Formats: sequence, structure tokens, C-alpha cells
Amino acid sequence: MRTEQKNKYGEIVTLLLKFGTVSEKQVEHAERIRQKLATPTSLINVLRDLDFVSDELVRKAMLDTRMSIRIGDLLVELGHLSEDDLAAAFNIQKERDTDLKLGEILIKYNFIDEKIFNRILSIQLGFPLIDVNVSLVDKALFNKFPIKTIIEYQFVPIKTSDGAFLVAFADPLDKISIEVANKFLGGKISPAIAEKKSLSDTIKVLSNLAAGKTINVDAKTVVGIVNSLIVAAIKEDCSDIHIEPQAERLQVRFREDGVLYHYKNFPADIIPTLTSRIKIMCGADIAEKRRHQGGRILFEYDEGNIDIRVSFYVTIYGENIVFRLLKQKRELLDIHTIGMAPNMLARFMEDAVYQPSGVLLVTGPTGSGKTSTVYSCINHIKNPQISIITAEEPVEYVIDGIAQCSIDPSINMTFEETLRHIVRQDPDVILIGEIRDNASAEMAMQSALTGHKVLSTFHTEDSIGGLIRLLNMDIAPFLISSTIVSVLAQRLLRRVCESCAKDAKPTPIQLQRIGLTAADLRGAQFRKGRGCSDCKQTGYKGRVGVFELLVLNELVRDAILEQRTSYEIRQISIEHSGLITLLEDGLVKAAAGITSIEEILRCLPKLNKPRPLAEIRRLSGE
Repeated sequence: MRTEQKNKYGEIVTLLLKFGTVSEKQVEHAERIRQKLATPTSLINVLRDLDFVSDELVRKAMLDTRMSIRIGDLLVELGHLSEDDLAAAFNIQKERDTDLKLGEILIKYNFIDEKIFNRILSIQLGFPLIDVNVSLVDKALFNKFPIKTIIEYQFVPIKTSDGAFLVAFADPLDKISIEVANKFLGGKISPAIAEKKSLSDTIKVLSNLAAGKTINVDAKTVVGIVNSLIVAAIKEDCSDIHIEPQAERLQVRFREDGVLYHYKNFPADIIPTLTSRIKIMCGADIAEKRRHQGGRILFEYDEGNIDIRVSFYVTIYGENIVFRLLKQKRELLDIHTIGMAPNMLARFMEDAVYQPSGVLLVTGPTGSGKTSTVYSCINHIKNPQISIITAEEPVEYVIDGIAQCSIDPSINMTFEETLRHIVRQDPDVILIGEIRDNASAEMAMQSALTGHKVLSTFHTEDSIGGLIRLLNMDIAPFLISSTIVSVLAQRLLRRVCESCAKDAKPTPIQLQRIGLTAADLRGAQFRKGRGCSDCKQTGYKGRVGVFELLVLNELVRDAILEQRTSYEIRQISIEHSGLITLLEDGLVKAAAGITSIEEILRCLPKLNKPRPLAEIRRLSGE
């Protein structure tokens, strides 16, 4: 009976059944679900998605029985590697890289991400997985080793527990490294697994500190460090730089495609001088270290200049600094290529962009591409017969033929002051960079009432939220109802990398979170990136817009006048105004393989249960 189960379910599931971790009924239920999935996946994957098992339970079961499964077979059974990929890796090992271990080949040739491999290796060996940094290392134990030994064998001691020394290794199966650590510590070694780069970076910092080396934090060096960080972020097309003081290091992270990733660490002793340098650059108070501050840098480099907004936030380890890189973009997007579905785009053009007056709002969080969308509209309607004037902070796109004003509060050139003068300039179209308060909202509405066309951005979760926020800003319902012609909500989702894309299928948990069944998504071709050098192992490269268009018809206007709830206005919009929600538009793009299910769940709000895919496609014209 056991042999039959092993052949049917695999070694790990059979082991979990033996220990009572899962029941026969749960396994049969998971197997039925697995059989119905269009894309093959492992049984243990389905059990994990159903929350019947976890990596920790699998690790415990394997340790308790001393069960030994080869790492390749384990990766396949856990659903992280296909049989074909494993065979290809063995062929590479045989023909090209005979000196490399299987795990090194899998990582080198992008069959699997190093973090996933280490997690599975941790399950296989029963060793803990540690994210190593300087603060975790036991300095007293570290000082027992010659620096050359630490560098050569790539390990660091973490702590002593119950007479055993927990030591993080780049390769916990390297017997020589284990023996060397044992020799110097003279006790029982408890190996842990660490990512090679994190371990290497930590050893480098610790070896410099042990040798008495610190960064020479003179003005010249710090200037170079700050400049190099900004230039690196510009070259990698990042939107933000996070400079974060920690207990024993300074961590720098970049935000690219809307996601933060680790860039570099510096020793903690550079923090005060670096912070002072940045304060000088942006005109903040150097002496003030107890209060939050802000500033602005106009940074010049070889290829041009960039406007940077800087925020200082006081923390227990020092001042957290965030740079917001506001690049002055030169390439305008064509409104027909921003990513709207055909029917949505046609309606947006006819009922919003081409309307001679009224307010067109584009809403979404910071970094969601609102300004790019607004300017694609401006560029489309621009012609010699109309006057277009803007008030922005700062000007991000420079366009010939329109009057653009960059707000500067330091000289009292505020939005409120500027908007008072705009209407005296005889404009046909007014672009307000952002509606921030009651005054700017009131000015936008009043301008629309007098026959002007007004475009602006707004920070809200979805299109209906834009209307509700205006009501909460004490704008009269009749003013909103009579002036707003359209609200466009949007997000930017990461695109699946074309170089490493592979077919994928939503898991039961993902279907549950979306609120649909597999039948509702019939015809979808979901994909996800495996991770490669082109996408820096993320599986994503570039971004795509996801949109929700609300056009105010009479029913929606009446609902606003009656101050109905956001739920009621949303239902009226869906049923009578043709509203396709952000989640629904995201589903269509994920079903076309442009983005992934993980991205839509990470970024898009679920305010209503989405309709079946076929119906959304029909409504959007895809």
C-alpha cells in the first residue's frame, strides 16, 4: 500500500500522510483540483496553496525520518522545476560545466532563483535559512577567525545556542569549510544557509572594520558617493532612492518598476557626513536632527539635469532619506498606445478628451503614470487654434506651443496664487498638476463652469473614490455633478519578461482571492517570468497601464446630487455607465500574458467581484 501511495502521490506527500500531517481526504481533494488544472503542477504545490501544508512542516517531516531526496528531484516534486529543465541542467553539467554542482548550474543558467533554491535546500538539509547582515554576526566569535580564512571559506558565525555554534555558510555541504569552522570554534557546528552575495557583502564590511578600515568620510569622498548614487539610479531608470540607516550599516535601496530592491550597503560611520552633505545640497537645516525636513535638489550630470525632491525622516538610527527623482521627460506617449482597451479608449476620446469644457480627472497613487496620461491627452488635442496653459510642480514634460509654469512655494508662487492668474490668460485648456486642497478643487470647478476644459490629477484608490474625495473636500455636489465629465483611475503593473516567460495557471488560493472560478477564466493564457539576466531575475521587465474609466451619465450625476454611498455609485456606474474596474482590466491583461496574476493581486483593489473574463473582454473590445 505504501509503495502504491509513493508512486501515486510522490515521496514527500506519502511521508506527510505517514506522519498524519495531512489526511487521505485532504490529499484526494488536492489531487482532484490538480487534475482539473490546465497547467500541470505538483500535488505538494496544490496542498500548499490550500494551506494544508507549509515548508516548515515538510522540513520537520524530512528531518524526523532522516529522509534523503536529491535536490533536483525535490525541486521537481515541490513544483519549482520541470522534469525538462532538470534534464537540461544535467546535460549542461555533463557537457559544459563539469566542475559545477547541480545547484550552481540551476542558478547560473536561470533555471531557478537563488533565493528559491536556498529555501528548498533548507528543506532538504534541515538547515535554517538566514538573511545575513552585519548586525546578525557575533563579533566575539568572528574575531576568533583570521580574516583570510573567513574570506576564503565564506562563512560567518551568527550565535551560540545550547552549546552549538550557528554558522552561516555559502555552501553548507562544503566539508572543508565545516571542518575549518569546527577547528577554530572547537565545538559543535550548526550550519545555516545564506545567500552568497549577502554573505560576501557582510564579510567585506566586517573585514574592513576588523582591519581598522573605514571610509574616509571627507567632503570629497561623500560628494562622490552621493553623486554616484544619483547617477546610478538615473541610469537604471529608478523613480526613488531610499537611504536607510540601520544599527550597524547604511542601506541603500532603489525603486524600479514600482518595486524596491537592495542596491548597496555602506558602513554606519558614513551616516552623519552623508546626511549633512545631502542637507547642504537641498537647502535643509544641517543643525536640525530632531525634526523631519524636506528639500529640493536640481542635479546636473553629463547627460542633462534632474529635479529631485528630498525627504528626511528622523528614526532611532538616524535620518531616513528618500530621493524622489522627477525626470523631465522628453518623449510623449501617444494616447492610442498608453494601453487602454479599444472600447474604453474610444469612449475616453469621445466623452472626455474631445469635450470642449468640463473637468477630466486622472487618479491613482504616486508613480502610477497619471502625468504621462494627462500629457498624452494634451499632446493629442494641441493645435494652433487653442491656448493651453499649465500649473505644475514641477514641469515633467516640456512641449512647444503651450505655456507651462513650474510652481515654486519658496517665492510664494503657489498653486492658489498661480490659478488666480491663469484665468486672466484667456486659456481654452487648463492643466493643473494636482488637485491638492479645497482651493485648487474649487478653482478647477469654477474654471469648468466658465467654459474652460480642465485636466488634472488626483490621489485616490479608484474612479469613484475621486468623486467621494471631492465631496469630502466640501465641494458642493451640484458643482461636481455639473463640471466633472470623466474620472480615469490607473495603475502601472510590471510586464512579464518576454525573455523568460512561461505559461502559468492561477492557484486555488489566487482564484479565491480574485473571486472567480477556473470556468470564469476560460480562454485565458496566463504567464509568469522565470527570471533571467534580462530582467535581473525578477521575471518582469517594463510596465503596462491598467485603467478604470468612469464617464458621468445622468444616472451617475443624479447619484452624486443625492450623495449616495460609494458602493451605490459604483454599482450604478457598472450597470449603466459601462464601467470596467481596475481589477477587471488587469485580469484581461493578465489573461493575455502581458502581466501576471501575482501583479494584479499585489497592486489592484478588489472593491467588487469581477465579472467572467469573456464578459469583460466583450465590454472592453479586446
